[in-house]
Amino acid sequence: MPTEIPTPVRLAALTSRLPERLRTGYWTRVVPVLTLLAVLTHIPSFVRPVWSPDEGYLATQARMLADGGVLYDTVVDRKPPLLPWLYEACFSLFGSLSLWPLRTLAIVAHLVTAIMLASIARGRWGNRAGAAAGALYLLASIGLSPEDTQAATFEVFMLPAMVAAFRYAERRRWLAAGIAVALCSLTKQTGGAVLLPVLWMLLQDTRRRGAPWKPALLKVAFGFAVPIALVAALLTKPKGFLSWVVTGNGDYASLGGDWLLMLGRALGNSAILLAAALGFLFPLGHRLWQRYRTGQSPSPATAVRVHGSAGDLWVWLLSSVVGVCVGFHFYGHYYLQTIPPLVLLGVGAVCVSAIAWKPVLLYNTAAACAFWTLALAWPGAQMSQTAQVATAVAERSTPKDTVLVWGMHPELYWLSDRKPATRYLTAGFLTNFSGGKGSADVGEQYSVPDAWQTFDKELSTNGLPEIVVDDSGHAPYQPYLVPRIEDLLDSHYEVVGAYGDTVVYRLRK
Repeated sequence: MPTEIPTPVRLAALTSRLPERLRTGYWTRVVPVLTLLAVLTHIPSFVRPVWSPDEGYLATQARMLADGGVLYDTVVDRKPPLLPWLYEACFSLFGSLSLWPLRTLAIVAHLVTAIMLASIARGRWGNRAGAAAGALYLLASIGLSPEDTQAATFEVFMLPAMVAAFRYAERRRWLAAGIAVALCSLTKQTGGAVLLPVLWMLLQDTRRRGAPWKPALLKVAFGFAVPIALVAALLTKPKGFLSWVVTGNGDYASLGGDWLLMLGRALGNSAILLAAALGFLFPLGHRLWQRYRTGQSPSPATAVRVHGSAGDLWVWLLSSVVGVCVGFHFYGHYYLQTIPPLVLLGVGAVCVSAIAWKPVLLYNTAAACAFWTLALAWPGAQMSQTAQVATAVAERSTPKDTVLVWGMHPELYWLSDRKPATRYLTAGFLTNFSGGKGSADVGEQYSVPDAWQTFDKELSTNGLPEIVVDDSGHAPYQPYLVPRIEDLLDSHYEVVGAYGDTVVYRLRK
């Protein structure tokens, strides 16, 4: 009778048959570590059903699309379509009761971003710099408010395409770079800002090689335009896509608003990110100060070591800052797109200075631990109130009833498992209110064009909603400030519950 070979011996034999490069190669060692780090840093994302209104909006959109809704028609949003479709696909595969599949994909998006950053840094400064860039990105990716970093929202999913666009441009793969910019823009409009460093790198490359720039530019333009045109023309309504994604955001992105509020948010989130990433930003600042003080350029040896000029990274950072500033809202999650170029600039600064890697990594690890602990301990009063309201809505209605949430928390539709009475999932569409700009230019007269006519038609066709949730609190769109909503509540509804500053109305029989 043959002797059974022990399992460890069989595994060792199988491993020995693998190619040497696969067994001991750079990526074989780095990718598992980055994977573990990506999972560990984003474990807190699973402890809450919803982290932000954006998640609630996307989840509600996905259910509407699954029920036959048409994007940019009966389902509207100011954002591009890729992420709503991703939510819809996940719900069709795993059900719509939980966001865990999206949170898992968000971790994958962070991991892919980290691996590509590691590839860029490795090509410029060597193996150690590559591994450090990937790790530092993952540590810094949770260095803002947990509501901004642990949620599965637009900025997280646009980062892989953004870094890919830069990486392809660095390798002179212009068609692929254009496609990556298009995918980034179809996730969120401001992702298109990465086109700026792509074009800058194209011009620098053609100038350095003495080659004509038009063929490369045509490749970038083709790669960028064709995916967007296909999505707009074949997968959505072209007119609706153009209006909602491109031309219809003028009021939302206007200069009007509470400038002190906007400035405070901008400075506050900048300071938080600075504190989270100080480990690699301090060497960068120190190097810039030394160069400014001495007024000297790097030596030839240093220039070789840093793989040429870092001008492309600075242009990338500039484009990311422009993306953060567009709309003048300065929400924390907007700042996620600045992290990749900051990481690469910081890694480059460490590589050309006398600073050791150990204090940089220790500081950023400690900062990440602090933000990780903060995410687990993040106050849940608002979430508890939202859950109470959603439970009350579900108890006072049936699955066939519709609900109107008059506020800025569309997650109530998803948590209560009730259909919206209108395509306008927040009061912002009907009043031009945005949490980032205060009370200026808010009211019926500032709504999306024809929004109120569409709203009235929906209620007339489908019937009045069984439940209305007034979640306006002390906002400048409270019912008494919006006559149509005030008349609707006074004429047809009665109060059936109050939860903090949220009031629940039921249709009067």
